[in-house]
Amino acid sequence: MMIFRLIAALGLIALIGFVLLSGGERERTSSVSQGLSREDMPQGPAGYAARNARLSQTGPDGRPLYTVEAESMRQLPAQGTVELEQVHLSFRDDGGNLWKAWGDHGSLGQDTGQVELVGNVHVAGLLPGTQDPTHLHTERLHVDTQAQQVHTQEPVTMTTDSHGGTLQSHGLSVDLKKGRVRLESEVHGTYLP
Repeated sequence: MMIFRLIAALGLIALIGFVLLSGGERERTSSVSQGLSREDMPQGPAGYAARNARLSQTGPDGRPLYTVEAESMRQLPAQGTVELEQVHLSFRDDGGNLWKAWGDHGSLGQDTGQVELVGNVHVAGLLPGTQDPTHLHTERLHVDTQAQQVHTQEPVTMTTDSHGGTLQSHGLSVDLKKGRVRLESEVHGTYLP
């Protein structure tokens, strides 16, 4: 009889432990997905969706190569991208200058450092070899954080703080490693060195 009571007590303890552990797991899962609708969740192969999220890619030395923050992120594993809403991107060029970019929408190539920004896109940073803060404004911009190149085929406005210059162009490419800015076509404006 004593053995029966001991087995029953152990079974009851195991059942209570299972219920408590599985209840805690459900609670953690719901807190992660809080605020996400069914449309926010990735379709197809397993992926992730998050609100007010931050992703950082680090280099071999552990320092961030780039950081992406967004109001919402949705991984699309089949396409190898992460869809972004209300995006903020920051990265440093080889000279250690911090560059920031933001836009309404965007996408990030997984493990590529390629970021596409769309809608009211702004970029701010120091051109290599100068202490001249530069600002870009366009509707679509591609940023390659690994090659440190920025380009667009859309109309773009480039302004500089210290020289008070404003240039407008249809298309622009910036190579931060080489310190080159190339305005593609229909260039208008003033720039005082």
